[in-house]
Amino acid sequence: MQQLQRFLPFLRWFPMNGNTIRADLLAGLTVALVLIPQSMAYAQLAGLPAYYGLYAAFLPVMIAALWGSSSQLGTGPVAVVSLLTATAVAQFAEIGSPEFISLAIMLAFLVGTFQLLLGIFRLGVIVNFLSHPVIVGFTNAAALIIAFSQLSKIFGVSMPRSEHFLVDVGGVIMQIGSTHIPTLLFGLTAFAIMWFFKSKYPKVPGVLIAVTLAILVSWLIGFQEMGGKIVGKIPEGLPSFAIPTFNMSLFWNMVISAMVISLIGFMEAISIAKAMAAKTKERIDPNQELIGQGLANIVGSLSNAYPTSGSFSRSAVNINAGAKTGMSSVYTGIIVMITLLFLTPLLYHLPQAVLAAVIMMAVFGLINFKAVKHAWHISKHDGIAAIVTFIATLAFAPHLENGILIGASLAIFFYLYRSMKPRIAILGRYKDGTLRDIKIHPDLPRSDKIIAIRFDGSLYFANVSYFEDAILGAVSEHPNTKYVLVVADGINQLDASGEDVLHNLTDSLRDNGIILVFSGLKRQILQILEHTGLIKVIGEENIYATEGMALEYIYQKLGVESEPDLKFCRSSQ
Repeated sequence: MQQLQRFLPFLRWFPMNGNTIRADLLAGLTVALVLIPQSMAYAQLAGLPAYYGLYAAFLPVMIAALWGSSSQLGTGPVAVVSLLTATAVAQFAEIGSPEFISLAIMLAFLVGTFQLLLGIFRLGVIVNFLSHPVIVGFTNAAALIIAFSQLSKIFGVSMPRSEHFLVDVGGVIMQIGSTHIPTLLFGLTAFAIMWFFKSKYPKVPGVLIAVTLAILVSWLIGFQEMGGKIVGKIPEGLPSFAIPTFNMSLFWNMVISAMVISLIGFMEAISIAKAMAAKTKERIDPNQELIGQGLANIVGSLSNAYPTSGSFSRSAVNINAGAKTGMSSVYTGIIVMITLLFLTPLLYHLPQAVLAAVIMMAVFGLINFKAVKHAWHISKHDGIAAIVTFIATLAFAPHLENGILIGASLAIFFYLYRSMKPRIAILGRYKDGTLRDIKIHPDLPRSDKIIAIRFDGSLYFANVSYFEDAILGAVSEHPNTKYVLVVADGINQLDASGEDVLHNLTDSLRDNGIILVFSGLKRQILQILEHTGLIKVIGEENIYATEGMALEYIYQKLGVESEPDLKFCRSSQ
């Protein structure tokens, strides 16, 4: 049964009792009421006709739940992935054109394939290359870009499109004097209704109420005849099923965008799944989640869907509505299917400005400048990475991938920089017998014949020179030194360059009458020393489990008796 569940993970939901079925059905209905208007809004954000959002809210929602590892994650169209889809495809086709739609569907297939391969080969750890500060900076910038991109629809004016998004926003602002007042009123009213229900009655589907009222009013006053833009006719019936059309001349250009969307979309999904798992105590398997998201996008592309991912807002609605298993998402997909089959004529008079308000309301929750400030307080490097990513994403818009690539590259650079210069502490004896950093405790007594030094990092090719220079520098400052004790508790890895430096240091110091002693070497480091024969060069008598044992040996060799208050038991940070 366990082997079967690896290929059909949804089997873990069964058998179900009546309470579970009722809870999942209610949650599925609740999520569908939010998803249907949201999906149409996000499709327009992606540059597609609104009904393509319903296609993306159909099969992908169910497939991701059936083959994922989270029981409450709600998949479907989301703001950031929709924006990334628009920016990726708009470089090669006119927004909303048949070629644009075809490329968006092809992109979904590529995104799904990449995610599926990562999951099958258990490479979910690759998302760690996108650090949290980089994602925070990118998400804040993307949220602002999404919000600004909807201003033209709120004011009922056109939005120019160029290679510089901020210039386009300026073009919209210049047209405010030509605002279509009925359009503006629809947008502001919808926004006010959603804001009211979200703040006062969060369990009530404010989005659905706003959309329903807007459709009724739009129909009653003849909004279309007044020059207002509406959703218009939505094809009735389910999407056609076919293999996506591949534009081979643009294939490799789309692959790069697909990789970026895959990683960002998956990071959004897995972070949401983990947040909910903390409440439900459910175990989340990132690789299985990759498989679920990958299959969802592949199957979605076969049914005219564009790339999808996990949604924070709908997942929160799902879990708060009492969802017990992923069947709630299956029920959501079925309700979307019923809408496609029978209810699409009811959406004809929906104003575009209301969909814009739905998007803006949703992305406000993505703006979190406190997270940038928090990253700065933790590490200046993390704060810089978040700020640079934020600025670069805004500056390079609509080419958002450049912003996140710059941020990711900067984060990796900072990581390498920190690992090249890890913390090195010269240690002195504290009154309780511990070894402590003399930079923090400058009055600590030190021996003129013993140097105790702690290295807090792996010893590898990028920092071996730094390690060597630190020891030789300390020795040159204390010419009477006879023993150098390396407190090596923080050394977790040792490569060939590190081994070579240890060998050279041991020999050169010994030639100058100085013995190199180690304490706290981990098992994996000792194994390398044994396999290379370096342990014989250092001398087994110069390797100890603790610095206390090492110092007792050094005192003995120096002919100095250690006093009780100078017994060393551990080093303190």
